[in-house]
Amino acid sequence: MSKLVTIFGGSGFVGRHIARRMAKEGWLVRVAVRRPNEAMFVKPYGSVGQVEPVFCNIRDDASVRAVMQGSDAVVNCVGLLSDRGKNTFGAVQHEGAERIARIAAAENVDTMVHISAIGADKDSSSDYARSKALGEEGVLQHMPNAMILRPSVIFGQDDQFFNRFASMSRLGPVLPLVGGDTKFQPVYVDDVAQAAVKGIKGEATGTFELGGPEVDTLRGWVTEMLEVIHRNKLIANLPFFVGGLMAFGFGLLQTLTFGLVHNSILTKDQLKLLNKDNVVGDDAQGFDALGIKPLAPEAIMADYLWRFRPSGQYDAIKDSARNLKI
Repeated sequence: MSKLVTIFGGSGFVGRHIARRMAKEGWLVRVAVRRPNEAMFVKPYGSVGQVEPVFCNIRDDASVRAVMQGSDAVVNCVGLLSDRGKNTFGAVQHEGAERIARIAAAENVDTMVHISAIGADKDSSSDYARSKALGEEGVLQHMPNAMILRPSVIFGQDDQFFNRFASMSRLGPVLPLVGGDTKFQPVYVDDVAQAAVKGIKGEATGTFELGGPEVDTLRGWVTEMLEVIHRNKLIANLPFFVGGLMAFGFGLLQTLTFGLVHNSILTKDQLKLLNKDNVVGDDAQGFDALGIKPLAPEAIMADYLWRFRPSGQYDAIKDSARNLKI
């Protein structure tokens, strides 16, 4: 009989890759999301009835318990980049994560994988980093053998890293950055999914920091991205005090519009995170301990960023045409 995994946030950027891999492993996959009707695209990941989206609100015990019935493993992929309404860092990344672990323990679920983040720290001034650390603590309190994955910034199709800066590059001759000297170690989304699969199957436990094979500054990564999309832009590395003014302005606009205009550009909390390098620690377990060789961004970026080139998919053809001799 096939085993069952419930993936909270299973239609999201990371969750969908885990769902696809678990379907290939022959498991039944229950994708727990707030809007099941918008997650129907996960059904073809497996055979008929193998992958099913179901409703769940991780802020509610009864809702979490209902979708966890009969599960052999659970995965928590739910996370936020900024507070929005009742979905705050504390409610989702701390209390929500702990709720899933507590109910998983009560339901005798065998294994749990929790997606956290590099930089999780209870003493951080960042609400994001602090809630991530408290979430980890809550998970391990109830599921001490859980796998905790701490990825650096994650890249891949539909990411909110390279896609964001590529989109910004189309707006003018200057591409402004805040924290351009901060170091990042981007990790490919499907490599994170591979790591999660090992935890789901009980092949690995513990905390793992996941980063790709290359480390560079934010400015360096954006420069490489610009080369991929064939755009020449002047990168302006703005001081943090300017970033603070921008974050204040965007936040004020959100407040004045009662949340109708959501600040998805730069928040005060994100500014705090940009003050600290986002790389794997020297003494941390990583991909090596899991037997996984991560892919570098240069191997993937062109596959999904081509649409940001001046002529999109025809950019390479135009380049070739320029070299033709009449």
